[in-house]
Amino acid sequence: MRRRNLAALVGVLALLTPLVIASGWVLAQVQHTGSNERTIEVQQGWGAKQVGDELQKQGIIKSSLEFQQVSQSAGVSGFPAGRYVFATGISAQVALNFLRGGPAAEIPDIPLLLPPGLTLEGIAERVGSLPGKSKDRFLQVAASNIVRSKYEPDGVINLEGLTWPDTYMVGANETEDQILRRIVEEFDKHADAAGLDKAQVLGMTPYQALVGASLVQAESGRNEDSPLISAVIVNRLRANMPLQIDATLCYAKGGCPPVPVEADKKIDSPYNTYKITGLPPSPIETFSAATLQAMLHPAWVPYKYYVSDKNGKTYFATTPAEQERNIAKARNAD
Repeated sequence: MRRRNLAALVGVLALLTPLVIASGWVLAQVQHTGSNERTIEVQQGWGAKQVGDELQKQGIIKSSLEFQQVSQSAGVSGFPAGRYVFATGISAQVALNFLRGGPAAEIPDIPLLLPPGLTLEGIAERVGSLPGKSKDRFLQVAASNIVRSKYEPDGVINLEGLTWPDTYMVGANETEDQILRRIVEEFDKHADAAGLDKAQVLGMTPYQALVGASLVQAESGRNEDSPLISAVIVNRLRANMPLQIDATLCYAKGGCPPVPVEADKKIDSPYNTYKITGLPPSPIETFSAATLQAMLHPAWVPYKYYVSDKNGKTYFATTPAEQERNIAKARNAD
């Protein structure tokens, strides 16, 4: 009687063993979709020791030695090369079962389009729209001072305007801090190429020139207008006149529309260039290479005013009287 029961028990266990292994694999699949994920890249020819060491290093399992023992008991000595995504804190057996399922299918990179003229908030929204990415995590990293631009002055913790506009291909496993680091590093490369570190614009520091470039980007509808708007900014700074740029009001009140009205000019903010004299404390948005060059090389003109009509044509003036005539011209434009 006991022998028959033992034989039956052995038979049941034999039948259950594949189910247990499969359940472990499914459990690993379910677990790894959570937030505590780690990715490892198994190289061709790796054995249990190399894989176990990497799993332990990433906090996926507690002990590489235990993983090696489990692998040896199961008769597993090699693993398919490729990328695997694991939950952290799983057992050596679950990790082994998951590895037997083969590497994760490659997910194609997704384009991240960052045109000029975006605020950091706007960039975060675009990052957050990508699968598996978070706007809030991106902004937290940006505010953490972990990622810095070489053009970010000491004591400044603000990456506004210090990211480069471009189209970036983002990998499925790329983190928010990796994305931010990449677009800041790209900014530094382009700023270096533009000669920002050697620039001399009315005695501005490189960072102040970046602030100016962001204002030109916000105000210029066409590349040919940018050197002229840059000249207006420089001429007003030289004359100790408030810049009176509506785009800074938009930034101060958290965005436009609605367009700034007379009441907005009374906002108490260091970005309100109707109340302050000089540049705002930071850039207000990203800008193109052409805009940066326009700020570094303003046109040699005496203009101190400009206004644009509904068609995007900009009229420049040197005196208040000329500006009034241009305002009337812009209002009557067809």
